Amino acid sequence: LWLDLARGPFCQPLWIATSFEPIAGPVRPEPRPLMTRDPRHVLTELLVLRAREGDEAAFAELHATWAATLARLALAHVRDPQRVDEIVQETWIQIARGLGRLADPSSFASWAFRILDRRCADALRARDREERRASSLPSESELPPAPQDRPEESDTLTALRLAITRLDQGSQKLLHLFYDAGLPVAEIASLLGNPDGTVKSRLPSLRETLRRHLERRPS
Repeated sequence: LWLDLARGPFCQPLWIATSFEPIAGPVRPEPRPLMTRDPRHVLTELLVLRAREGDEAAFAELHATWAATLARLALAHVRDPQRVDEIVQETWIQIARGLGRLADPSSFASWAFRILDRRCADALRARDREERRASSLPSESELPPAPQDRPEESDTLTALRLAITRLDQGSQKLLHLFYDAGLPVAEIASLLGNPDGTVKSRLPSLRETLRRHLERRPS
């Protein structure tokens, strides 16, 4: 009986003889591609692992990878080029001593920046003490080296560097951490002690500030 009901008049199964249109369902979005990681951070993890095992060449490459970034962050913090080399050197000494205790190699950048922040704070306190002892002397300029002391660069880039030096220290650090160090917003927020939303909203505001400054340049 079941076989008779399941067959049509031409002895073919009904599901073959009958055509139907599939019911249209909701269109599924294409899966988003996975975000690629910053190659510098991937390299850093490998170098940290090798350096912790005593590989001096790996530590030297780690230094070469991050030294310039740390120097720029230090300059943004203390605004005193004469102190930057000492601050960065002390930072790397502490990095070398503590690298074996760094549990997560992927957190090297934020860990190194926290060390740098403490060294910068020490340098600022030392400068304040020196200035109190020698208050009669004129204060040194807090601006970075003049553009002519740098390798030749375009007028626009020179103007942009100058505009950045006129921002407050927190804004300079934010720009360096995002554009120079390439850290994600969540990690920057943790370093600066701000909510993620604050960091996200400040970035376009700072870009607009710098854009207006460049537009006001005399032609």
